[in-house]
Formats: sequence, C-alpha cells, structure tokens
Amino acid sequence: MSAPPTTNADARPVESRDELVAFLESGSKPKSDWRIGTEHEKFGYRIGDFSPMPYDNAPGETGATVKAMLEGMQRFGWEPAYEGDSVIALLGNEKTRGGSITLEPGGQFELSGAPLETLHQTCDEVHTHLAQVAEIAGEIDAGFIGLGFAPRRTLEDTPVMPKGRYKIMRAYMSKVGTRGLDMMFRTATVQVNLDFGSEADMIEKYRIALALQPLATAIFANSPFKEGQPNGVLSNRAHVWLDTDRDRTGMLPFAFEDGFGFEQYTDYALDVPMYFVYRGGDYVDVSGQSFRDFMEGRLKGLEGERPTLDDWESHLTTIFPEARLKRFIEMRGADGGPWRRLCALPAFWVGLLYDDAAQKAAWDLVKDWTAEEREALHQAVPAQALNTPFRNGTLLDIARDALAIAQDGLKARARTDSIGADERGFLAAIEATLAEGRTPAEELLDNYNGKWAGNLDRLFEDYSY
Repeated sequence: MSAPPTTNADARPVESRDELVAFLESGSKPKSDWRIGTEHEKFGYRIGDFSPMPYDNAPGETGATVKAMLEGMQRFGWEPAYEGDSVIALLGNEKTRGGSITLEPGGQFELSGAPLETLHQTCDEVHTHLAQVAEIAGEIDAGFIGLGFAPRRTLEDTPVMPKGRYKIMRAYMSKVGTRGLDMMFRTATVQVNLDFGSEADMIEKYRIALALQPLATAIFANSPFKEGQPNGVLSNRAHVWLDTDRDRTGMLPFAFEDGFGFEQYTDYALDVPMYFVYRGGDYVDVSGQSFRDFMEGRLKGLEGERPTLDDWESHLTTIFPEARLKRFIEMRGADGGPWRRLCALPAFWVGLLYDDAAQKAAWDLVKDWTAEEREALHQAVPAQALNTPFRNGTLLDIARDALAIAQDGLKARARTDSIGADERGFLAAIEATLAEGRTPAEELLDNYNGKWAGNLDRLFEDYSY
C-alpha cells in the first residue's frame, strides 16, 4: 500500500476529464528511460510462538513489534513518515537509493523498491533490504517469512495498523464481498512495475499483462495453508481476490475491446467507488461514492470541493485489477515468496515486455485468447495452478512457452553484471518450477505431509528469511 499522500505543488482543482487522461498518458517514456520497480511484502512474527507482531506493545507488555522494526530500520538512512504520532512508513533518499517501506493493514512489511535500470540492481536491492530486515529482526527476536497468505494467524489475532485509510477500507469491505478482510490482513504479494513508450505500447503491454497474470499466479503459487492446515487451494491469496470487491478487481475484459486506451481506463476508474479523500492530515470517508461526483463537487461530506491530481493519483491506488494502470503498469498476480523468487518475478515480466521481439512473441501467444478463456484461467488457477486445463493441454505448457520468450528477451537486452553474466540467471527459480511441473505450494504441501508431519512450526524454521 502507499505511503501517506504528499501535497502537489499545483493543488488546483482538476477542471476536466482530459486532465485525468493526460495524467496517465504522461507516463509514456522513451525506451532509454524505462525502469523496473519491484514491491514485495512479507509477514513478521515473534520468535518462539510465531505470533504476529502488533504495531506496539500495550503498557507492561514486551516482545517484538512493528514499531520497533520501523525504528530500527532508520539506522540505514530511512526517514520516518508519521500519521498522527505513529510512524507508519519509511521514506527513501540518496543513502537508501530511493524507495520506501510501508505497512499493509495487518502489519505486512513492504519494500516499494526504487525504479532501477537492470535486474542486477533490482536483486541487489532485494538482498540489501532483506539483510537489513534480518539485522533488526534478530535484535528484537522477530522473524519474517515470504508467503502469499498468513499460514497460522486468524483474523481475530491479526493486529491492525494505525492508518486511517485502513479503518475506512475495513468498514467498507464487508459490504462488497466475503473475503476483503482476508485480503487486507492475511495476504502478501510480490509485484513489478514497468514502463511503456506510448499509448499503443501501453495497450499491448497491458493486454499481455492481463492475459498472463493467471500464469504468474500459477508459477508463483505459494499459499496452501490457512489457520494451521492445508486450505484446499495452492494460492489462497488469489482465491481471496476472487470475492474481495468485484467493482475494482479482476481481468477487465474491456481492455481487449477496440478503442481501449488511456481514455477508457480513465472512464473505468472514474466509476470505481472511492474509499477516501485525504485532507488536512486526515482521511475523509467517502466510501461508495464516485470520482465523477467528486469532479462535479457533489461528494457527500465534501460538498463543493473538487479533486486535485493528487486525489486522482491516490484513487488509482485503490483500484485492484490483476494488472493496474497508473503512469506505469503494475503486475499484481503473484504470491509473496523467498529471495530467489522475489528476483524471478521481475525477470519474467522484463523478459517478456522490455524487448520488442519478445513483446511481439508474448502478444502472439495470447492475442487469440477469448474473454471466456481468460476468465476461466483466472477462476481456476488458485486451486489448480499449473495443472489448469487450457485448450489441448495445461497451463504448464503455456508457462514453458512464456519462459522461453522471457529468456530470449533477457538475452537480447544484454544487461550484464561485473562478471559479464546477463539477466537470464534470475529466471532460475521459474526454470526449476517448470522443469518439475510443481509449484512452490505443492513443495510446501509435500513437506507438510512428509518430513514436517503436519507441524507448521517447521514452515517458519525452514522458509523464513
């Protein structure tokens, strides 16, 4: 989730829909300026009983806390951001090479990485961040694990972070789906943010991204446990998203229709119900109302007030399709995981979308898929992952084709490290998954039913950072 909103120097009200369209279009960049932004979340817990860390201890209580993590991380140069008296994010600078650290609703610890030129830099960033997290966690008797869904905690024992936007979202979720609170408090993801060169380039990239998100979900499926036992699916994170809030999630079939572009996405976003407006350091609850009404000064509770571009940018962060358009494209379909897979996800998408020939091949792979086929994959992969039937085979067949395209794309990029190795090595985790035809979730289940003998303590012992 986002850090606290900032105030734009130009805080004038938006005058027309065209300004909102232009905001999205302003993300277009020459290829030389394309960057890679990687975001990843992880679950913190207390060593000993593996319970989730609260934000802070009550008077007289002891134990690891999220607040202590945020305070400890400041030794590496991160600057605190506050909501009221509470530190709720860390902002990057030249010392940290940019980026930010934010909190998801249940205390999931997220690095929003800086925009970087190569996957070598991206993986260095991930490694540095996890080393910093491990150093502070070791001092306060905490641990962190990368999974798509919290394996043991219940909603009742999950802490709530002191962020105003989450209070509003929490109240709204029960009105629009059955799994929204699970999404907020018990899921974790890794995603990559990529650039586009023009509207035409955005359209093709966005369509590839949407079509192949179920494939990413399958490859990175890593959440087979819920409340201490197998949950019956391989990606419970993805399963939860199927009934979170259908107004703002899913595969967006209109993106494949003739005429799709920045204007059509703007119209979609204008009609996605709002959550809040940030004013004077507080979040104003406008949940269920539309940005169109805001444009006309008709928001209940903010009558006569009109939005700024900051409000539009903030609203875009509350829309959760499988691939999200802002001034870049966010790939949102993967479960959280260990270090090697945190590097593999951006490698997969960069390989597909940052080389012209690879992007053409990726589009050729998916361009004749129907809306019904795309939706069927979206619905089936949480349970079946790579075993999901597709046409005359399974999704595993598609995954192997996509991997070959990504490998060719990274080879063509020819971005090498200090010893001359290109970026293809970061695909190794995917190569291993597809060679075995077995997802990370299936590996976890094999361990659970085998050497762990049903004891999920071993999950934390064997898979923590």
